Amino acid sequence: MSICEIVILSVALALDALIVSFSYGLIINANRTRNALLLGSAFGFFQFLMPVLGWFFTGSVYSYLERFSKWIVFAVFFALGCKFLKEAFEKKEEVKICCIGLMCVLGLAIATSIDAFGAGVSIRLLNVNIFIPALMIGAITFILSVLGFAIANSLKKFPAKYIEIGGGLLLFYLAIKALF
Repeated sequence: MSICEIVILSVALALDALIVSFSYGLIINANRTRNALLLGSAFGFFQFLMPVLGWFFTGSVYSYLERFSKWIVFAVFFALGCKFLKEAFEKKEEVKICCIGLMCVLGLAIATSIDAFGAGVSIRLLNVNIFIPALMIGAITFILSVLGFAIANSLKKFPAKYIEIGGGLLLFYLAIKALF
């Protein structure tokens, strides 16, 4: 597996985390640096960890997890998308979200990294050592997640309702994508 192939795999695996980070970057108003680094670190860590786990547990665990993974990812993203859309249409006073809950971040990190488990299985089947690919997958995911969160800040000028709808639709996209 060449470095170029590892980078392409890393970017492909990081797209889910990028979209989720971008969605949260649209609605988070305070502690932006802390939240960007929290999301990036969690996503990067789990994108590093899951291929390693997939590589080590290629046989039994993957066959069990694979049957349910798309439904787990679908449920998490669908529920979050519903939450975003519900909040978009609620009448509310100016509320500033200052941080993301740890349990939410962990759930998102796991949901966005399940595909990386499968990548670890593939890497093992290719007889490639997992260290460099896993490190690159985690690092690229971290960078893209932080960038996605930061770029979303430039779209703050749009009305919050439409931004929340957009974030919800992006999460619905990820939920539907997980099924196919």
